This record gives sequence, C-alpha cells and structure tokens, in this order.
Amino acid sequence: MENIIGAAGQVLTDAQVRAFVLARLADEDLAGQRVCVIVPDATRSCPLPLLLGAVHEALDGRAAAVTVLIALGTHAPMTPEQLDRHLGGPYPGFEVRNHEWWLPETLVSLGGITAERVAQLSEGRMRQPVDVTLNRAVVEHDVCLVIGPVFPHEVVGFSGGNKYFFPGVAGQEIIGFSHWLGALISSAAIIGTRGLTPVRALIDEAAALIPARRLALCLVVQSGTGALHAAAFGPTEQAWAACADVSAQTHVRYLDTPVRRVLSIIPEKYDDMWTGAKGFYKVEPIVADGGQVIIYAPHITRISQMHPEIEQLGYHCRDYFVKQWDRFAGHHWGVLAHSTHLRGAGTWDPDHGERPRVTVTLATGIPEPVVRAANLDYLDPAAVDVEALAGAPETFVVPQAGEVLFRLR
Repeated sequence: MENIIGAAGQVLTDAQVRAFVLARLADEDLAGQRVCVIVPDATRSCPLPLLLGAVHEALDGRAAAVTVLIALGTHAPMTPEQLDRHLGGPYPGFEVRNHEWWLPETLVSLGGITAERVAQLSEGRMRQPVDVTLNRAVVEHDVCLVIGPVFPHEVVGFSGGNKYFFPGVAGQEIIGFSHWLGALISSAAIIGTRGLTPVRALIDEAAALIPARRLALCLVVQSGTGALHAAAFGPTEQAWAACADVSAQTHVRYLDTPVRRVLSIIPEKYDDMWTGAKGFYKVEPIVADGGQVIIYAPHITRISQMHPEIEQLGYHCRDYFVKQWDRFAGHHWGVLAHSTHLRGAGTWDPDHGERPRVTVTLATGIPEPVVRAANLDYLDPAAVDVEALAGAPETFVVPQAGEVLFRLR
C-alpha cells in the first residue's frame, strides 16, 4: 500500500483523499483501540471536514473511543461555533476538546531531557534540563493520529509531524523552551530548512517519550484554497519527512534580487498579531537591508489575546535579549521568541542600542499608541492603497501572506 499520494504541481480530488485515508486506516490495527486524533486550529489551512469525515467512517464502531484534540499550542481556545465550522461533522461517538494549555491539571509529565542531551540536540546553544509535559489525553489513548499540514516554519524549519505534540498539545515550559531555541538560531536562518534542525531534533526526542503509538496523516495544502497537493501516512517522522520534501517544492518561491518594501496582506484566519506575524516571517529573507515590511491587516485589533505581556515587552531583535539576559530570563521564553521573530534580524550593544535590519510597520486596527509602545512603526490602514503599491517600484505585494516562504536565489 502506498504511503504517499500526490506531488508538487498536482491537486488531489476529494475522492482520492478519502480513499487514501480509508485504505490506510483499514490497514492499521485499530480495532478496540482508544484513538486520540490531534488536529490544527483554524490558523492552519486544512480540509478537516473532508479528512475527519473519512476518519469517522474508518473508526466508527471499530475504535473503542476517539477524542479529537485541537492543537492550540498557546493560541486562544476555539468556541463551539468555531469548532463546528472548522471540523465539519457532526461525528457521533467522537469527543472534541481544546488543548487547555493554561490548566495544569490537563497536563502530565513524561519525564525530562537532561541538560547534557539538550546541549547535544541544540548544538551547544542551550544547556539545561527540560520537563516534557503534554496533554494527558495523549497518554490516556493507545494510538495518537496527527492530522495536519506541513509548511515552512519560523521555529522548526518545516511544521507538522511531531510538532503537533510539541508545542501543539504541550505544556508551556517545553513550548517556550523549543521556541527560544528556534529564536537563538533565528527565524530567517531556520525557516524552510529541511531535515533534522536542532528544534526538530528536540521535538522528536520529546515525542519518543510518548507511550502511545504515533501515526500521522501529513498534508501539503494548496495555499489559500485548502485543496491538497499531497498526503502521506505512517509513523509521524516518516509521514512528515515525505510531505516536507513536497512542501519545499510547493511553498518556497524565489526572487533574484532583494526588494526595498513588502506589503504583506494578512488573511482573516489570523485574528491577532501573534498569529498574523507569519506575514513577516515568510518575507523577511527577501527584504533589502534598511527595507520595510508593511503588515496590512485592518481586521486585526490586538497584538495577542492570550499573551498581553507582549505589549509591555515590545518587539526586539534576538541580541537585545541575549546580551541583556539577566533582565529577561524570567520572562516566558515563548513570548521572547515571538518578539524576536516579528522584529527580525538586528544588533544591540550598550553604546549604540538596538539597530534592526529592517523596519516593521503595522497597518492594522491596533491603535497607534499600542503599536508604537511595542517598538513597531504605525501606518493608518485607511491610507494603504494596495493597487498603487503593487505598481510602485521596488515594492513586492504578497496576497494571502503567511504560508508561502519567499527567499532569494
């Protein structure tokens, strides 16, 4: 039985996808098993109604119990109405839960990764132990089935696979830990890197402690449509690697020369800057030194619902934190990482202060005082003429920003 269907440049039909899911699940020993199905929230493009419909057909009356767990990471929980739209259904016999990462009682420790092992995995960037905690639903089931897309990612290289456990349904400590490791490498350096990056190695090490059998249905989604280029099934590491290869051909586009200005148009599925910042991550590599990225998202009215502390911390380059670590080590490392990812590359020293490589300008519904207090530039979104900017010299306009990575050749 084939473990992957589709390829870069292809678009699969719903019938092909459904048949693939049914066949692959039929081939697995799932009778009488308790299955935890881990899926993304609405910030990821993914045809979940199609996929969960096939999973329900394959497992209904066969599995002993099925829980659908929403991999929020540290995003806001989804309401029942949002879940209905996102998941489709109904799916009788399936229990649906948000990953309640803010409630310690929903988490369980699987043990730890030693400081020495962390140093090996991080290539010497970090040397301290980390407790591996995740949603207890994972260990209360016999099988975990990850369903989710693979895209270039600012923390780990390419998303998907075991990333749906860590950070998807993990505790805050290891979420912050893994994100800070990515920040130390930097978004521009790691995003779109194939293979076993230090962050992916850390995530895989943590996932190996999960007692349940781990399977994945990884997907390469046509950005902006939800249609699938490819789908791979198997152990999480293998299915992820197969789709990462296709994503690298599908979701990375190349420019010959850098541009002075990028207008990044953020889709409405990103409802705050915590998630909408992907519109910066994916274009930073093509911006010339001293250039500008305009994040255009009139619908976004807040920086972060779940992490309001970012408004006080502000956005800064990595060295701003690293070279003043005594001041910042007590902050949530995931928040520090997010700060560096949206600020981008730059330098800091006590004599010259902070010197970012590019300017980040928010043209959003976030009030100007909030934007400037967070150390970003402000532009009234009503003053943005998308058509005029599209015709302006040295300006590059990215519609539906956040999934496709732009790089220089």
